[in-house]
Amino acid sequence: MSQRQIIQVFEQYQKSRMQFVQTVADLAVRSQNIEMLHNAGVMSMLRPLMLDVVPSIQQTAALALGRLADHSDGLAEAVVKEDILPQLVQSLSSQNISDLSRVYPVHHEAALSQAVVDAGAVPLLVLCLLEPEMGLKRIAASTLSDISKHTPELAQNVVDTGATAHLAQMILSPDAKLKRQVFAALSQISKHSVNLAEMVVEAEVFPAAMACLRDPDEYVRKNVSTLMREVVKHTPELSQVIVNCGGLGAVVDYLGDCSGSLRLPGIMTLGYVAAHGENLATAVIISKGVPQLALCLSEESEHHIKAAVVWSVGQIGHHTPEHAKAVATANLLPKLLQLYMDAGSSEDLQVKSKKALKSILQKCTHLPALEPLLYEAPSNILKHVVCQFSKVLPHDSKARRLFVTSGGLKKMQEIEAEPGSALQEYINAINNSFPEEIVRYYSPGYSEVLLERLENYQPA
Repeated sequence: MSQRQIIQVFEQYQKSRMQFVQTVADLAVRSQNIEMLHNAGVMSMLRPLMLDVVPSIQQTAALALGRLADHSDGLAEAVVKEDILPQLVQSLSSQNISDLSRVYPVHHEAALSQAVVDAGAVPLLVLCLLEPEMGLKRIAASTLSDISKHTPELAQNVVDTGATAHLAQMILSPDAKLKRQVFAALSQISKHSVNLAEMVVEAEVFPAAMACLRDPDEYVRKNVSTLMREVVKHTPELSQVIVNCGGLGAVVDYLGDCSGSLRLPGIMTLGYVAAHGENLATAVIISKGVPQLALCLSEESEHHIKAAVVWSVGQIGHHTPEHAKAVATANLLPKLLQLYMDAGSSEDLQVKSKKALKSILQKCTHLPALEPLLYEAPSNILKHVVCQFSKVLPHDSKARRLFVTSGGLKKMQEIEAEPGSALQEYINAINNSFPEEIVRYYSPGYSEVLLERLENYQPA
């Protein structure tokens, strides 16, 4: 046999291997082929091809395995059981794989992510972050994100490798796709606990991340706001970090420049900050967060986004009369009432609207904003409105005069309340704040009484 014939044997073998892995990769795209491929033992056939001497065969084998693993948790487990993870880890350190995020089955469940950690992949992924080639950096950041998202323990494993410092260094990268993955990974780490969020902050992610809220890429901006949400939700101290570096103003500006689901993490960020205390809620108000939330509520149609806005508004307004006034003067109370009473609102939106409305009403002493609710609120909300009037009117002569001239006292006499109920007690307290003849004058039927007296009156 000649040398040429021997070379042809190896060329044919290489061609056959390439054809096999490419065909399997193509078949794995369609879900109807997956079970048949699995039953045929394709995992064990692909395994040795992960170590093939030809890089393109290795990569295509990895791609095929990734597509199989992507189909279901069961197939991802099969990849792990075939002891393929160590080979994937070796591939990480030896060459560039075109789509490692699809190869690793870490996005399915925590146990599989733990397998990646146990195989020693995380330190190698962090090393990939230092590579000059952008593709590998994106892949590494994405996979670190997939590992971190499941449990605090897995996220801690990622942090222990020093990943946060390397991720932080790439925040101002010119590559938008890389920044998306970087902020996603930092968010997944931060979400689990105070300690993990503090480690992200200590990596000096802020205030550099704020600049990316103006990034041309909308998903970079969304992922930045998601990171901020995951940090501020934990403690007042972490929220104060964001406030101190101008984060609230940046978030408010971001909400004004986007719409739909892109707004959601920013809306929640304002709510989480405000929830921690009076001073932080004041910071949200000073940053013009309330009118921006009011704008979001009027512009958005999706109920889950409206529910997030309503929740955040409630977190701002429930602290003190001053906080409630900031919400009330933005004309948000009638909107909350409308959403609560609208039969077309989702159950979650109705529940959140009712809760926010009640919590704000219990602090609100700005009577001009409360008065319209006297005409529209159902009894379970009305009692909270009337209660606030009963607290203010006995001690404010100017408010009493306005209450009469605006028609509020007349409306109060028209409310039907159960004798002995809390609502009736509040009404009595209000009526006792006015001269008896004034109350009688605005009571229903009083004009008929006067006419009857006129008819029966005999001039001297």
